[in-house]
Formats: sequence, structure tokens, C-alpha cells
Amino acid sequence: MRMYLLSLWGLFDPIYFAFTRLTYVETNSYGEKTIFRVRLIKYKGKKLILSDGSKICKNDMLIKIHLHNIRLLKELSCLKNNTSRGISIYRHVLNSMPFLSSYIKKHPFENDIKGIIGITMINKGVQKLGFECFEPNQSLYKWFKFICQLPIFLLSQSHFSLKNMHKNTPVFLCMSKEQLFRKYGK
Repeated sequence: MRMYLLSLWGLFDPIYFAFTRLTYVETNSYGEKTIFRVRLIKYKGKKLILSDGSKICKNDMLIKIHLHNIRLLKELSCLKNNTSRGISIYRHVLNSMPFLSSYIKKHPFENDIKGIIGITMINKGVQKLGFECFEPNQSLYKWFKFICQLPIFLLSQSHFSLKNMHKNTPVFLCMSKEQLFRKYGK
């Protein structure tokens, strides 16, 4: 059943990619891609103050990061437990971060970009990567994101558990551009 759903999702993903105006973050001139797909956005939430003193305010430019979930889930399908799946996701993100840093340094709006942001239900270990977590302040938005991300969460688990589902709620992952450059700049 899981492989059938992943195959179906694989057919839908290029359409999703086209409609969301996402861009791949590439690793080299040959077009190899990281696990990130990104787009430039204007932040519309409440003011965030990050631990390095950076402030993200309404209408600030950010790079919104999306994991290439279908690619990731297909790679994780051979792993048998949640711990090894979590380690694999962590490594994919860790290995992609320097290329995200380079992408922003080369971006035409690099001077205007304040940082990066994403939203996820799978957020264990993100602090080690340099991200800070913030809960969405609008409950309707939080529920919408929960419903949208529930299939990703369920397909990423080796076994279903209501306890695991209840513990994981959508959170924003944020990092200032300066923190990204300090931690992952080459």
C-alpha cells in the first residue's frame, strides 16, 4: 500500500512543483540536486526574534525551504525503524545546507534576504542543524498545515502510532542568513 501511495504521489509531484514556483537547490554545474526545493517569499506572520538577535518582521524576504518529500520517502522506504529514518533525513538536510548557503549568496536578492523558513511536523534534531522552532500563532493555519503534512508524516513512519502523531505538531523552522553563512558558508 505504501509503495502504491508513493507511486501515485510521484505522478502528482511534478504538478505540485510547477504550481508552487519552487526551484531546486543544485550541488554543482551538472545539475545534481539537494533535498531542498525553495522559493522566495515575503514573511506574513508575527515578528520573530531569533537567538542571534536577528528579527524577522512582516514583509521581510525569506527563502522558504521545502524538502523534496517524495524523493526522501522513496529513499527511506528500505529503512526499517524510525531512528534510522530520522538519521537519514538529518544527514540529507545537513549535506544540503552548504549548497543552500551558496544558493543564497548567489541570489539576486541576497542583500534583502533575512533568512530561511520552513514548516514541518518532523522536527526532532533540528536545533543541532541551527534551526529555531516557533509554533504558528493562528490555530486555523496550524490545523491546515497539520492536515496537509499528515500524509508525509504517516508515510515517513515505520509504524503508525497515535502517540507519535499527537506529539508532532507543525512548527516553523527559522534560521537567520547570518547564522546560515556562519554555520554552513564555505
